[in-house]
Amino acid sequence: MNSPDPVRPAAGMPLSNGSTKIRSNHHQRQAFVYIRQSTLQQVHEHRESTARQYALVEQAVALGWSRAQVEIIDEDQGKSGQSAEARQGFQRLLAAVALDQVGIIFGLEMSRLARSNKDWYQLLEVCGIFHTLLADQDGIYDPTSYNDRLLLGLKGTISEAELHILRGRLTEGRLNKARRGELFNHAPIGYIRQLSGVLALDPDEQVQSVVRLIFDQFDRQRSLHGLLRYLVKHKIQMPVRPHSGANRGQLEWRRPNRETLQNLLHHPIYAGFYRWGHRAVDPRKQQPGRPGTGRTVRALDQCQVLLPDRCPAYITVERFTANQERLAANRVRATARGALGAPRSGPSLLGGLVMCGRCGQRMMIGYTNGSKGLRYSCNRAVINYAEPMCQSLAGQGLDDLVGEQILAALQPQALQLSLVAVADLEQERARLHRHHQQELERANYQVDRARRQYQAVEPENRLVARELERAWNEAMQHQQQVQASYDQFRRTQPTGLSDAERGQIAALAEDIPALWHAATTTAGERQEIARLLLQSVSVEVQGQSEQVQVRLTWKGGHVSAHAFTRSVDRYAHRSDYAKLLARIEELSDNGMSLASVAEQLNREGFQPPKRTPRFTREMVARLRSQQEGRGSRPQSATAAGMLEENEWFLKDLARELEMPSDTLQRWRKVGWVHARKLPVANGAWALWADAEERTRLRQLRQTPRGWSEEAEAWTRLTKPKARPDNRG
Repeated sequence: MNSPDPVRPAAGMPLSNGSTKIRSNHHQRQAFVYIRQSTLQQVHEHRESTARQYALVEQAVALGWSRAQVEIIDEDQGKSGQSAEARQGFQRLLAAVALDQVGIIFGLEMSRLARSNKDWYQLLEVCGIFHTLLADQDGIYDPTSYNDRLLLGLKGTISEAELHILRGRLTEGRLNKARRGELFNHAPIGYIRQLSGVLALDPDEQVQSVVRLIFDQFDRQRSLHGLLRYLVKHKIQMPVRPHSGANRGQLEWRRPNRETLQNLLHHPIYAGFYRWGHRAVDPRKQQPGRPGTGRTVRALDQCQVLLPDRCPAYITVERFTANQERLAANRVRATARGALGAPRSGPSLLGGLVMCGRCGQRMMIGYTNGSKGLRYSCNRAVINYAEPMCQSLAGQGLDDLVGEQILAALQPQALQLSLVAVADLEQERARLHRHHQQELERANYQVDRARRQYQAVEPENRLVARELERAWNEAMQHQQQVQASYDQFRRTQPTGLSDAERGQIAALAEDIPALWHAATTTAGERQEIARLLLQSVSVEVQGQSEQVQVRLTWKGGHVSAHAFTRSVDRYAHRSDYAKLLARIEELSDNGMSLASVAEQLNREGFQPPKRTPRFTREMVARLRSQQEGRGSRPQSATAAGMLEENEWFLKDLARELEMPSDTLQRWRKVGWVHARKLPVANGAWALWADAEERTRLRQLRQTPRGWSEEAEAWTRLTKPKARPDNRG
């Protein structure tokens, strides 16, 4: 837009349209006037500067351009010149110059165009290529002229340095005030900013009560999500005083959310610290056009200013430090960084505590068949390097062993724990009662205030009376809701523990195992107890046997060693396998029947694999068959000599390869081994496998599917070679 009033030329601006720098090709193109103020405050208050910039239109006309040729770019008003990313007007100016549409660019001073050397020199380069002139209050410049280009470069450098100096002065002034602990921004929840500028505790009694309740419940719940669930369950809202808007500074009650609770628990002001300079800007994370992006939060020891005992505190420094450690340990990916992670809802007792006794890595938890098949596995090498699994074991036996040790450690403290539980339960109930009473008191005040406002209005002023009547009705409805919520709470919560209830708790505490195994005790509560007592649990399976060595590292440094027997899948994996076979042979040689041998093995303490409780006649028969090398081969086929060279009965080949016959039977069905059906009544199969084929089958047995080094390796191992006679 052009200024309607005639404005005198700025001092120093050449008026002669016969300047040697202005040629006819410049007049054939447009003249652009670039107008910018750094902030909206400057736009509103420094109007004289804005008027001087719009007056440059008259300078363009005086230098020979018609008013129709003069275009004003003023859409960058209120935007800083330190970057061209958010300045659409500057980008449009560059595009017009590159399209050879601009003969001259007017600006009150060069700092209006750019305060960044990168943007400034980009403009100079483009203007030099298309012979576009630049003009300010000091004169006209030709970017193709050495002297003018040198002067323009110097002006751009000074402009950028000036911005740096101004910013440095402001920053040092703020930092100096922050070092005294006197520079405050917005007050967090539970605080208000006084007229003097310092922070103080919120004068509202209920606000302070809710903030203290949040910290106390975090100590009890021990996780952010548990705290959030507690607040939602008891309908406790967060006290918030908005920093902007129509209700700025007014107390509002909003539903709790994870982000607000997390910020509150991480803020050191609640422990009395004054913090400043904890948010730094990372240029790599900034997004164009969004100046608020790229901010990172520094750790406490990296803040520019951190002063203890400068603000009123809700908690102690030791309690704040413990909260930070707990929050760090509860992160979802904490196990990859050496932390325990938050207790989960699964039935595992030792989640996050179990360490591999072989490689020292934290063992992972897995469940099969819902949550019944608990397993602890050391899979880090498999996941990271595609190496074989380190070790794995069923978790129920380990959990039972550690649970017994925990109960033994807790037994001497049973009475003390019961008394602490009683006192803590009563304290929590009293706090909830107080919270509901404060909320009801606030609702009653709002009703009384609305009633007084309604009664103070003149009856004839129905426009105001109707609005005040509506507000009064809403306040009474809210009061009824609060009263109903409090009544429901009092109905569901006993007012106090009777002597009989205290006696029941004391009696229950004397029987800690009953409390531990009670249906009302959740898996998360057992995990929490285990973490309070144990620092780590190291587990090492002895080879592939059933023997497991366990080392418990207790809080305080004490270490206890234990051992237990796990279940295994095969007889050969048991440490007493050789002794078992020798005993079976000894008992059989003495003329005992298979059933009698099984009973004798059970009496002597031998156990079969797969958690089978006792030996049976069939189990002993299979072991005798394996021991003597006899399989269930068809005698008619053997007598008739129906097996050809390198042919095996299925069970004989399975015994040779040391693998289950059922697995080999499945390989036969899918064609991974040559086989032919024998013409006998029981339908036996003859499998062909020479030495090379047996080597291939052993490699196939040892290669986990999906973890081979090459994609083609699995296909190669599952493809049998052709028989010499091309049969099968």
